[in-house]
Amino acid sequence: MKQYILFDNDGVLVETENWYYEANKKALKQLGLNLQMSEYQEIMARGGTAWEVAINAGITTEIIDKKRVQRDIYYQEFLHTKNLEIPNVKKVLKNLSKKYKMAIVTTSRRVDFELIHKNRGISDYMQFILCVEDYERAKPYPDPYLKGLELFKALPEHTIVVEDSQRGLISAVNANIECVIVKNEFTKTHDFSKANYFIDSLEQLETILN
Repeated sequence: MKQYILFDNDGVLVETENWYYEANKKALKQLGLNLQMSEYQEIMARGGTAWEVAINAGITTEIIDKKRVQRDIYYQEFLHTKNLEIPNVKKVLKNLSKKYKMAIVTTSRRVDFELIHKNRGISDYMQFILCVEDYERAKPYPDPYLKGLELFKALPEHTIVVEDSQRGLISAVNANIECVIVKNEFTKTHDFSKANYFIDSLEQLETILN
């Protein structure tokens, strides 16, 4: 019986993934590089970084580091100005909170996460938030979800992960936790063959858990 839910953030609770791509694309374009969506999706699926494109083009580390800073600025601008809402998320979380303890496990930086969730109300239903600064190795390594189990003092068999990406799924699999994949157009080309469940929207999660 499941008692704990560990949610990914981007693409599951808020619609931010496309804007992170656009921020990377905009920064790389200033280096004369065109980041294609298909290329970006392949990189993200395996847990790589968009800056591989710059490294492969022979761009120096110093220049890349400066453009990373610019990428972060672009991303925060998008977070301030774009609609990030996924319909009915708060309604679903309110219902789930009556039966389950919940937390968010994300690869987002804490500063971005707090900007995304300012006055959104989603975090109110969570016992804790784990951002990329809170564990040693990011997804697809198991560290993020193992940390979640540790904080909950939970067994893997009593826990379920909700993800929308291949690297998130593999992180859950490596932590021996069952994983539900939520349909997301941005990650539809990813390999989800190791997933335990598939849902079209978060509203179907209760059906899986019952």
